[in-house]
Amino acid sequence: MHPCPSPDDLPSPTPAPAPAPADTSQHSKDLAYIALALQEARDALSASEVPVGCIFVRNSDGQILARGRNRTNELRNATRHAELEAIDHLLSPSSPALPRPYPLQGITLYVTVEPCIMCSSALRQLGISRVVYGCMNARFGGCGGVWAVNTIPHPVHSAYPALPGYAREESILLLRRFYLTENTNAPVPKSKARRVLKMDIEPLGQPTQS
Repeated sequence: MHPCPSPDDLPSPTPAPAPAPADTSQHSKDLAYIALALQEARDALSASEVPVGCIFVRNSDGQILARGRNRTNELRNATRHAELEAIDHLLSPSSPALPRPYPLQGITLYVTVEPCIMCSSALRQLGISRVVYGCMNARFGGCGGVWAVNTIPHPVHSAYPALPGYAREESILLLRRFYLTENTNAPVPKSKARRVLKMDIEPLGQPTQS
């Protein structure tokens, strides 16, 4: 299963808007792209996967280079997170030629949940330019939620900015909907018949930096 916040970690009053940067044009583009990542997350939920979705966008022309959604249950492989699914497509022979050794240079990742530590490290090693995400991952987040893999000093790989809070409420509600369902892949599935979907969302807090 994708290492995402458990139901107890998901914030619960007052929705917080995505932080508006000085460049309102870029902000509008970011909101449009995160909406596409949300559709990937909805597809994951429909497939009984933890609802995490992402897209990779080339900064120079806005072209969507790859899409991905969580497939850990389908493939019975805990590493098949949305980000790695999309990266595999990006690095496949059928994709456009990307620069080496940093194929993600000049590319932005839009993802509904903060990348985990594993994915955050892979993104840095591949040279991602920036990450825009929905809600924080309080248990496994690699962009400040648990450990700031994206900014810690490194002798080789450049740091990258990670911007939280885009479509945050929708991202959290998708996760809550998933956690209301029975996980048939669990060793001992828990009955969730009495769980109710909570609609309150706490204000966006600042990620813990390491």
